[in-house]
Amino acid sequence: MVTRWLKERRREPEWMDQPDLDPALHHQALAGLTRVNAISGTTATLWRPIEKLAQQTQKPTRVLDVASGGGDVAIGLAQQAVKSGLPVSVDGCDMSPVALKYAQARADGQDLKVNFFKADVLADPFPSGYDVICCSLFLHHFDPPQVIQLLTAMRESGARLIVISDLLRTRLGYVMCWAGIRMLTRSRMCHVDGPLSVQGAFTRSELEELADRAGLQSMAFQNVWPQRLLMTWERP
Repeated sequence: MVTRWLKERRREPEWMDQPDLDPALHHQALAGLTRVNAISGTTATLWRPIEKLAQQTQKPTRVLDVASGGGDVAIGLAQQAVKSGLPVSVDGCDMSPVALKYAQARADGQDLKVNFFKADVLADPFPSGYDVICCSLFLHHFDPPQVIQLLTAMRESGARLIVISDLLRTRLGYVMCWAGIRMLTRSRMCHVDGPLSVQGAFTRSELEELADRAGLQSMAFQNVWPQRLLMTWERP
């Protein structure tokens, strides 16, 4: 039954998207996602094009991680910047006060200068002044018109580089997610939301069409581990 659903996108409400989440359960889920992101190599995947841009320009590069959640990507990118010695600074934004507080405490605890702030990137003016806009596991939460709106806002923000990583809706991806997330965390929220995320994800061709409609005709697409798609666009 599930594999038949995957032929067409099936987006259902996820537990973590609910506004009245119990903070303790939210923290448990964020901790579980930290393990998932570590195994998935998300930070390394996003860092490569950012590092390339910073090396080319040799100028201070400001990065914004949109929908930063528990801060895994933003903190990971900041750590990579420190290791590389490149002048890269990282901020993160999210709608959830619980996630923002959790992420800021993690960054502060590691003495990393990462600033997390609240923003609804679909309702509020999109944050400006950043050289790089990135996000991970975010697009699949929305319907196509909202994805187009978000991608358009990223392009119009003035950023030189857009880097996006998201799930692909594939049978293998569903099986890997269902099994893998149960091995990596005891969070019931993650157990439910993970497979739902794959069902709600897009295919590569669907994302290529949405990017084109958002004015990102030159966006590059690359399938990456594990059953994800890396989308990169650099301003001409």
